[in-house]
Amino acid sequence: MTTAPQSTHLDDETTVETRPAPAGRWDEDDDTTGSYDLEARGALRRVAGLSTELADISEVEYRQLRLERVVLVGVWTEGTQADADRSLAELAALAETAGSEVLEAVSQRRDKPDAGTYVGSGKASEIRDMVASTGADTVICDGELTPGQLNALEKILKVKVVDRTALILDIFAQHATSREGKAQVELAQMQYMLPRLRGWGESLSRQAGGRVAGGGGIGTRGPGETKIETDRRRIRSRVSRLRREIAGMATARATQRSARDRNAVPSVAIAGYTNAGKSSLLNRLTGAGVLVENALFATLDPTVRRAQSPDGREYTLTDTVGFVRHLPHQLVDAFRSTLEEVAGADLLLHVVDGSDPDPLGQIDAVHVVLREIDAAAVPELIVVNKVDAMTEEDVLTLRRALPGAVWVSARTGEGIEQLREVVAARLPHPDVEVEVLVPYDRGDLVARVHRDGEVLTEQHEADGTRLTARVDGGLAAALERFAAPVG
Repeated sequence: MTTAPQSTHLDDETTVETRPAPAGRWDEDDDTTGSYDLEARGALRRVAGLSTELADISEVEYRQLRLERVVLVGVWTEGTQADADRSLAELAALAETAGSEVLEAVSQRRDKPDAGTYVGSGKASEIRDMVASTGADTVICDGELTPGQLNALEKILKVKVVDRTALILDIFAQHATSREGKAQVELAQMQYMLPRLRGWGESLSRQAGGRVAGGGGIGTRGPGETKIETDRRRIRSRVSRLRREIAGMATARATQRSARDRNAVPSVAIAGYTNAGKSSLLNRLTGAGVLVENALFATLDPTVRRAQSPDGREYTLTDTVGFVRHLPHQLVDAFRSTLEEVAGADLLLHVVDGSDPDPLGQIDAVHVVLREIDAAAVPELIVVNKVDAMTEEDVLTLRRALPGAVWVSARTGEGIEQLREVVAARLPHPDVEVEVLVPYDRGDLVARVHRDGEVLTEQHEADGTRLTARVDGGLAAALERFAAPVG
């Protein structure tokens, strides 16, 4: 049985003939990578519902002035159709965060991306027609393209082509505010750009010698380096300088961490998928006033705040950059000094967006990055956020999959007190138990015990304050001469 082609009306004057996806294969669970039907393999399937919707005329005018108009292209090699659609939906959210208007989204089923053009030359021609009919000026591919694929696609499509990695790097560049964050993003961009330098016409292939090269005179004339070689040399030099700068900043960060370790202040790191609500949770727990925005990668610079457990113990809470599926390895490398805050923590609060269509997939993606930064051994507490936006059925399903999780809503405050209690119970406890009678003129020591230790009992007597507490070795030595007499 064949299905007649359908016409999609793009505007008043243009119609494009599109072919519907073949029925019967797309909804099956198929995790293999080979032996597809010829028809299923060859179809370029439009993904509905991913175009950017404009609210009013003022927004239309604004976007016409500012936004790039993009077409999204994905190649689906494994998993189910739902997985492929979720990946493209996330790419659409990334594109809109970067300031783009999504016009169309298409995906193709293949056993592996085409080595030459990512989608194959025939499908590339179809996408070229789609780009022309929609008036798009950029094509974004849901994967990391090789330099050859990037060059070949731009020649066929006649518009700018970027991949998922370049898109994420662009968002990071927009959101970086601190000196360290800007340096880390620039380093990642340089590492990504280096193998992809290419010239248009002869602009990057000219050689310079003699006076053109700077008028060096005798001994300097002859074929010089090409412009592309000069650019590569400058980028390598800049990369080396950025690495030195970031290493210096990492030393300062390590000094701050060691100071906190000397004071025996437990540290808790908040990590998780981008836009899961990590900054909102930090604000709810500490009143930090950190920027909260419904956007991907709104937080790039780590924020450290002091918090207090219900039993009075102080600890630090660190908000970190969000993770995402297929986080570019250049970013993981560049942000390694920042992400060490996670690896050095005593407890990791792994925040999950419970209202997301695939929260378990988000958890797996975060675990991949944690393994890359050697933080997989840090004790982890799963915190399911946004329960106010979940259905009862979704809550029940996820509770079975995550039996030890804490359920909260950073927006409404639901479950926050329970989270405080669980965090207090999971924090490392001081290992020395003391019983002391501290004179009233040494209230500073009593305050230190409350701040850095764990008070078990406290009584006010005629000669001072009697405390039974757990403290670290340094504080135990300071309290030794006030040991309470037995009996």
